[in-house]
Amino acid sequence: MTDSEPSYIDYEAFLDPAFSPVSFANTLVTATNNPSDTPLDLSTPLSRVLFDVQEVDTHIHTLTTKSALPLLTHTKAQSEASQRIVQAVGAQVATLSDGYQRLEEEVIQRYEIAEEVRLAVSRLWQTVKIGRTVGRCLLLGRQLEAQMAELRNTATAGKKEDHRAMVRASKTLLTLRQLFAASGPDEEGEHLSRVDVITTLQSELLAPAEKVLASKAQQTVREFSMSSLVAAASSTGSASPAPAASAPATYAQTEDTKARTTSACLTLYLLYPAPLSGATDFQPAFLLAALQSYLQTALTSSLASLARALSTLPTLPRTLLEVSARCQNIAALETLLESIKPPASLPLSASPSTTDNLLQPLLSALDTASLPSFFWRSLASNLSARVQEIVNRGGVSARTLRSQRERIRESMRECVIRGTQGAKGGQGGWEREVSVMVGSVLGPLGR
Repeated sequence: MTDSEPSYIDYEAFLDPAFSPVSFANTLVTATNNPSDTPLDLSTPLSRVLFDVQEVDTHIHTLTTKSALPLLTHTKAQSEASQRIVQAVGAQVATLSDGYQRLEEEVIQRYEIAEEVRLAVSRLWQTVKIGRTVGRCLLLGRQLEAQMAELRNTATAGKKEDHRAMVRASKTLLTLRQLFAASGPDEEGEHLSRVDVITTLQSELLAPAEKVLASKAQQTVREFSMSSLVAAASSTGSASPAPAASAPATYAQTEDTKARTTSACLTLYLLYPAPLSGATDFQPAFLLAALQSYLQTALTSSLASLARALSTLPTLPRTLLEVSARCQNIAALETLLESIKPPASLPLSASPSTTDNLLQPLLSALDTASLPSFFWRSLASNLSARVQEIVNRGGVSARTLRSQRERIRESMRECVIRGTQGAKGGQGGWEREVSVMVGSVLGPLGR
């Protein structure tokens, strides 16, 4: 508002940021009415507001009429400036569009083509990798098939068995299992499970070969016998069966037995069960099971024969000789296991082996320091109950046991000492085992 055109409208109040229409209307109503009047007269304040609006409209019309030419001139100048800017920017936009088109032709389209080529090459590489792995698996399968045929041919042709073929076949099986286990992303065995020929190889060759090798190795461990007391036990003429052949083994036969048992133990060491997910500690489960079964068979046979012999004392010397022979076989097995080093190639998911031989895992599993000691202590712990049964039945057997107490004591002592010959500790180191065995028989007699 200029000084030449005064106005009664208070523009300052309307332009104030704190202006409130409600407060302004209330002020007009109270100014034109008496607060004590019940019917309020709103026509006066409404006329005031309408008059003010008309005044503002008249003022706006006057200003726009007087300033029309400057406004049009300013608008024309702004429009012309905008046109010049648009022309200048249009040329630059056209240049950018041409550059983008060249970029699209030279880079983006080439990139799309290159990406298609990369994808094709990647898939070809995956195919080549799978083909190479499948070819390697088939080559190893053929090698395993030849090794298994070699084992069967030596068995059917009556030739000397090539026991080392078991170890070679076990290593081939281990290599195949390592290939199948490497099934993670970008690993050698990725996608092998989706190949039909690999599935056929696993079901028709690998699984049967593993069963044959495990069975043959377990049989070799079960038949292990190197005792020199066998011939003496057989010469007594008793009707009870001897634990092994009747003739003493020659040096060549002994070495052959050691070699076959070594191959069997290494085979069982390599033919381990599939590890659980996340398992890091390797345990040769098949080997431990076969060795524990061998020990358990010796314990069961010795316990049964001793129980029969204590009921009929005339057969006791031969029975004790057989028990001593079994203990000598166990001591020889301990020495043999101690001399066998674990294979250099560890099974899958196994941490580096901290054992120097195959005996340590067995001793740890049995929680003992010596296999002969474990044999005598386990035998004594079960024999005491059998002797107690004989005593409880009474009769001639019980009276004979009591009357032959000293003879039984000396026989038991000789049995333990004879059975532990050549084992670690020597004769003086087995007095506790002697005491345990003697106590297991004589203890129930004194009750």
